[in-house]
Amino acid sequence: MILPIVAFGAPILRENCKDITSQYPDLNDLLANMWETMYNANGVGLAAPQINKAIRLFIVDTTPFIDEEGEELQLEPVQKVFINARIIEEKGEEWDFNEGCLSVPEIREDITRRSSITIEYFDINFKKHTDIFDGLTARVIQHEYDHINGVLFTDKISPLRKRMIKGKLIDISKGKVSTNYRMKFFR
Repeated sequence: MILPIVAFGAPILRENCKDITSQYPDLNDLLANMWETMYNANGVGLAAPQINKAIRLFIVDTTPFIDEEGEELQLEPVQKVFINARIIEEKGEEWDFNEGCLSVPEIREDITRRSSITIEYFDINFKKHTDIFDGLTARVIQHEYDHINGVLFTDKISPLRKRMIKGKLIDISKGKVSTNYRMKFFR
């Protein structure tokens, strides 16, 4: 089932989300709905707060980067579920990349992030992993990880850029935005 994506301005997007257990009700159904919702919106990641759930859960699928950009990115596609994730290290060079967000449609900004992360998380079977991700995959994970900590990519731009896009952000929060996917607004 395709779920509505929560728009900028919703209080849940600012919450520090809670861990879940393997007993979380209907987790497999929730994940199936999240994948369907993300793909319907042409996203590469989706965090639970974006579908109005304050839990530490997000999904990523970097395959579209390969489809769009070809081999030059040297990216191995990653399609994963991250439960109760904790980034334990960010390292490498800082680099800018133009990011967007399904909860903040029609706005894209250059965001600086580290090139490599080490992250602990549980998979769908609640098996614990500690993995290292680099490049665009690390960036997508960092973006979704920010969501479960109440941080949006717009928090990472300069004060001047924030002032420049303030009107657009207000419009998004009021539902004055056009998307090709369902959204939920909190006015």
